[in-house]
Amino acid sequence: MERAMAAIPPGSRRRCSLCQVEIQGMTGGADLVHFSQGAPGTRAKLWARVCQYLRSPEQTGQCLNQDPTLRGEVQSSDYYAEAPQVDLSGLVGGDPVG
Repeated sequence: MERAMAAIPPGSRRRCSLCQVEIQGMTGGADLVHFSQGAPGTRAKLWARVCQYLRSPEQTGQCLNQDPTLRGEVQSSDYYAEAPQVDLSGLVGGDPVG
């Protein structure tokens, strides 16, 4: 179920009732997403990190980012990066970590 009000007028902001991010409407349609942590991003980044995991019709009906024409193409850099590998081979003697 798509929300008719997912498009946000330029210069205004809407807060998603599910994930609490704010989406700021921008001239030209490339809306700006204000995450709770880190730099602002795109609707595509929001989709890659949050919105794609919604499963129920109730959840998707409340999401401000379900319209693929508004979010644009998701890039590989939009997803969370894998955690770096940690080399523990230098630890000897069973010393506790931390």
